[in-house]
Amino acid sequence: MILIIDFGSQTCHLIGRRIKEMGVKNTIVIPEEAIEKIKDLHPKGIIFSGGPSSVYAKNAPTINKSIFDLGLPVLGICYGQQLVAHLLHGKVKSGNIKEYGPANLTVKKSPLFKNIPVESFNVWMSHGDEVVDLPPGFEYVASTENIRSGSLANEERKIYTVQFHPEVQHTEYGTEILKNFLNICGETPETTEIDIAGLISNIKETVGSKKVVMALSGGTDSSVAAALIIKAIGKNLIPVYIDSGLMRDDAFNIVGNIFPKLFNINPIIVNARKIFLSRLKGVTDPEKKRKTIGRLYVELFEKEAQKLKEAVFLGQGTTYADFIHSKSTKHAALIKSHHNVGGLPKHMKLKLIEPIRYFYTDQVRFIGEKLGLPKEVIFQQPFPGPGFAVRMLGAVTSDRLVKLRQTDSIVVEEINKAGLKDKIFQYFAILTNTKTTAIKGDGRFYGEAVAVRAYTTLDRMTVDWAKIPYEVLQKISARIVNEVPEVSRVVYDITTKPPATMEWE
Repeated sequence: MILIIDFGSQTCHLIGRRIKEMGVKNTIVIPEEAIEKIKDLHPKGIIFSGGPSSVYAKNAPTINKSIFDLGLPVLGICYGQQLVAHLLHGKVKSGNIKEYGPANLTVKKSPLFKNIPVESFNVWMSHGDEVVDLPPGFEYVASTENIRSGSLANEERKIYTVQFHPEVQHTEYGTEILKNFLNICGETPETTEIDIAGLISNIKETVGSKKVVMALSGGTDSSVAAALIIKAIGKNLIPVYIDSGLMRDDAFNIVGNIFPKLFNINPIIVNARKIFLSRLKGVTDPEKKRKTIGRLYVELFEKEAQKLKEAVFLGQGTTYADFIHSKSTKHAALIKSHHNVGGLPKHMKLKLIEPIRYFYTDQVRFIGEKLGLPKEVIFQQPFPGPGFAVRMLGAVTSDRLVKLRQTDSIVVEEINKAGLKDKIFQYFAILTNTKTTAIKGDGRFYGEAVAVRAYTTLDRMTVDWAKIPYEVLQKISARIVNEVPEVSRVVYDITTKPPATMEWE
């Protein structure tokens, strides 16, 4: 058993997932509950997660330093490293150079880096502060070009810290580092896998003979969630597709054609295009957009549910990545409200059922495969619930929707034509709401700049920009500026996550 203390990290649950995949049980707790949980659970080691705070800030999350006197191995990650140093009389300060995204780490000999075959490798950073003075008994065991404190160790007390995130996909040898810590703790792996039968059984137990109104979007997440619920309660699931006019055209094909063939259930389709545009009129703030859309979705679902007296539950395809971005724990920061999470009204009449809430995208796809869903459903590109509304900065209008659909279809067509569909996790266009000068027909033209975003990732918690060949980017740019009215230029977003989220809003 490993105890993970959550100081507000966006990737805390990912630490737990990685350790669970290695066959070791773990529990995530907030710092205020940690000491009591240690007494109850008797863990073999403790992990301090990252977090958005600075250790020297007022009300920064902390923990009683008596935790270090228990004799248990400790691993501090990012903020966790800084907190360990701070509590044990080291010094932390705001760094001269902030690190967000990839960095090259050079390591020294340490049990934490055992069996790693290279001295330098890429890690994923997300920090503004750094340890500048070591606590007594510690030494530097890894560094980057910008910071000396890439990793610290007190071998005698078995306290280790890293400034980077070993739990994320883009850190090389991250799995090996976590395995090494588990070995230091003396943990013995046990075989584990996703218990799909257990998920179905839990739904049966929760819902009973009542009916579930399912928010179907045509995307992977809601389709897999719906499949699980159908396996549990059959035709007591009533799928509803709210046609907001904000989604890609292929979503309707999945809902209207593929879904009925798979499950012999015809979804209720509600044409709500006019009301969505009406409610979004004049709304430009991204958080207000998301919450406006979330409220309207639930309002329309409740209206449908009122026609069905037995309907008690609202089913949703919320994933853990959605949950995290919407401030999942006490010390976490709000990144953006997910329409299923931050956008829901406080006094919603329907009870929520979210069967994939604690899974990441790759796990959801695994569940979908095991349930027999077709590849065109499982491996389609993710699409935000608020749809094109959060891919156009500024106002949402019918004219801008037409422009964005046309632009987005060019991006999708050209990347698919180039044979890159299976190599890039997601790719799309953004209307930037920024006008720039161009020359068309020997005359001055002042039009909107379009951005293209394409990235690679496994679980959406960290992403890297896709290295699309120049000739493909050139074709995309040429087609957009020539075929889409009022577009003056095209730019390509090459920002990693962190710091940038996948969507611009």
